[in-house]
Amino acid sequence: MENKDIIVRAASADDKHYAKTVTDEMEASAKARGTGIAKRSPEYVQLKMDEGKAVIALTAAGEWVGFCYIEAWGHEKFVANSGLIVNPAFRGHGVAKAIKEKIFELSRKKYPEAKIFGLTTGLAVMKINSDLGYEPVTYSELTDDEEFWKGCRSCVNFDVLTAKNRKNCLCTAMLYDPVEKAKEAEEKAAAEKNKLVITTEGNMQEERKKRKFKGNFSLFERWVRYKKYVLLKAARKGGGSGAAGSSKKRFFFGWL
Repeated sequence: MENKDIIVRAASADDKHYAKTVTDEMEASAKARGTGIAKRSPEYVQLKMDEGKAVIALTAAGEWVGFCYIEAWGHEKFVANSGLIVNPAFRGHGVAKAIKEKIFELSRKKYPEAKIFGLTTGLAVMKINSDLGYEPVTYSELTDDEEFWKGCRSCVNFDVLTAKNRKNCLCTAMLYDPVEKAKEAEEKAAAEKNKLVITTEGNMQEERKKRKFKGNFSLFERWVRYKKYVLLKAARKGGGSGAAGSSKKRFFFGWL
């Protein structure tokens, strides 16, 4: 992070007075983009602080800089890091990455066996997730918890999601699987022990190889844009009831 005066840490009950500022910025950011995270109440954000399931970024002087929280789904088998927001005055200084790293660390500590996942349209967030070990997956590999998917109803692209039977949408699904990562570590350790030099992931499982895009993120970026083009075009042909045809502004429910 460029600004060394910014402190990124786990939020606590002492930070609850920042909740209204956080939710106001969430709403303003969503309106400005036309897409973004769903609106959350200050009381909900305060609950996450009380539970120790949130990360906050502040300046040394106590000015609010950023925020993110944890939500568990499917009997804690899945975890999502949600509501990532950064004060506009501090954007472009690596704050989002620092918050994502801290909330990921907190999630692994609180839910060591859970799969951590995200749904996002933001390429910058996808890159951060990739650096943390997330991999792109199909929607079928995410939680089937209906409470999670209910949140998508506030999305401007909800019609696209339902038209695809919840199998695809403009968001890209990304997943961190601790079991899979442990297997990767074991394979690498075994290779080193036997003095094998692995220059590619050829010895890894084929499915994991297909998911990887760290080495060619620009190619993945073009694929994401093409995916959006195709899905939005299909929504328009479907009668304009989707994102492109709706004149009513709604919030997008983004799981980062």
